[in-house]
Amino acid sequence: MSRRQASSTRRSGGTFPFSGLLNSKPNSSPVLSIVLVLLGAFFLIFYAFGRSGGLFGGKNGFVSRLEGGDFSCTFEVQNAIPILKNVYGDNMQNVLHVGPESCSVVSKFLKEGEVEAWGVEPYDIEDADRNCKALVRKGIVRVSDIKFPLPYRPKSFSHVIVSDALDYMSPKYLNKTLPELIRVSADGVIILTGYPGQQRAKVAQLSKFGRPAKMRSSSWWKEFFSETALEENEAAVKKFEQAASKMSYNPTCQIFHIKSYN
Repeated sequence: MSRRQASSTRRSGGTFPFSGLLNSKPNSSPVLSIVLVLLGAFFLIFYAFGRSGGLFGGKNGFVSRLEGGDFSCTFEVQNAIPILKNVYGDNMQNVLHVGPESCSVVSKFLKEGEVEAWGVEPYDIEDADRNCKALVRKGIVRVSDIKFPLPYRPKSFSHVIVSDALDYMSPKYLNKTLPELIRVSADGVIILTGYPGQQRAKVAQLSKFGRPAKMRSSSWWKEFFSETALEENEAAVKKFEQAASKMSYNPTCQIFHIKSYN
């Protein structure tokens, strides 16, 4: 008998902690409805921002939002390859790409089969895919700190293309690295760099790059070229602008064409 009475007491809600909500009086139901509506709105907002990388941290949060607003001049190189071929023609025979994600640029050149290509990856490639690691094993792509002399003879390549690398270097190292890139080129260096205000470094990768990217204006670069006795290839600049206009190509990065040493 006593066990049946205890069961009856639990069913009546006398000792259940949330019995007040389950057996709320009519005058409290509007409050409960408001609470439920607010909770539903909260979860909808959480879901929306979680998918778009909004206010919340973690993989789908603030970092992802920066990644979503991120851009890459290395990927811009791949878009610019047809224009560059149009500008330099048969003189573009063998290319060295320098910058992060170099494997992607080298792979595109090799896939098209018209231009020989090599690469220098300035940062670690622990998270690289199988294809990239294969290029490294074959010696087509090297992992090397470009603050130091490159392991190539003078004029080893017709052109050197550098992207997403110089923005992370101080003028002290730029003074050493850019002349080194020009030394190993026979027909010019093509620089792709970001515009001031553009987001480049991903928060999760700042330790990889060592410092945040420094986006510099076109006037800053031109002054730097002048101070370091580097000469822009005005003919190539003009051809590039004409070819880009003809092919409806609008680059999202600054592109500079620098002459090689005589």
